[in-house]
Amino acid sequence: MDFKAIMMGLAFAFMWSSAFSSARIIVAEAPPVASLSLRFLISGLIAVALARMMGQSWRLTRGQWRATLIFGLCQNALYLGLFFVAMQTVEASLAAIIASTMPLIVAAAGWAAYGERLAPPAVAGLVAGVVGVVLIMGARLSGGADLWGIGLCVIGVIALALATLSVRGASSGGNLLMIVGLQMLVGSAILAVPPLVMGVGPVALSWPLVAAFSYTVIVPGLAATFVWFVLVNRVGATRAATFHFLNPVFGVAIAAMVLGEPVRLTDGIGVLIVTAGILAVQLSRQARPKKA
Repeated sequence: MDFKAIMMGLAFAFMWSSAFSSARIIVAEAPPVASLSLRFLISGLIAVALARMMGQSWRLTRGQWRATLIFGLCQNALYLGLFFVAMQTVEASLAAIIASTMPLIVAAAGWAAYGERLAPPAVAGLVAGVVGVVLIMGARLSGGADLWGIGLCVIGVIALALATLSVRGASSGGNLLMIVGLQMLVGSAILAVPPLVMGVGPVALSWPLVAAFSYTVIVPGLAATFVWFVLVNRVGATRAATFHFLNPVFGVAIAAMVLGEPVRLTDGIGVLIVTAGILAVQLSRQARPKKA
């Protein structure tokens, strides 16, 4: 992995992790699903317009369309939609920790669904990841964390894993920025259904809400997603997913600095264990010897 890819991965991890804190601000003052749908609509239209200005086409291959639709559904509508709803009652730091388990789920899914052999370090990493999450969850639940919100986050991160397994098909063949915009519009359309059916209550605009919404549209929405697609296309999904090990660290740190959320001792220990587990899984998969 070259220096440029490493810097892209670090930038992606920071931008992605910061989204949990900005989302926490948004859902405290506005309907979560409607806000997310509007965010994707704005981000998607901007991305498509920029892509057209760059000469990119929306005439994608069948594989690209399929992967783009799956990505729009699984990541944008399910993963982020469920997390936005959950973060009305779940702290941003906890949401970031749950989301960071995605590489572990991808590795487990590869073993269960595709029969991928896991080296001993990878198995140890999966076990460590589970132990770390159980430690964090046990402490949070005993402290009164919302079980329903945690359940939504768990379902959401499983959907994120499915999106990650499909992203490689979307990132090959060019038109990356166009694909970013189109998968956001897919998510926006799906998320628009509940507000249209059930209605949206009044929203009191405030500077924190406007600032958090604008930041989420531009940085985690457009920039981070584009960097992720480019990174996966450059180094592959497995190596790119390695940078998710930074999400629990960045997510907890940003939530503490921006929102003033407390950093508990069990959180710190659990984050270190989960981080070590993710690294063990990813590095083991990268170092796997080739068959003769």
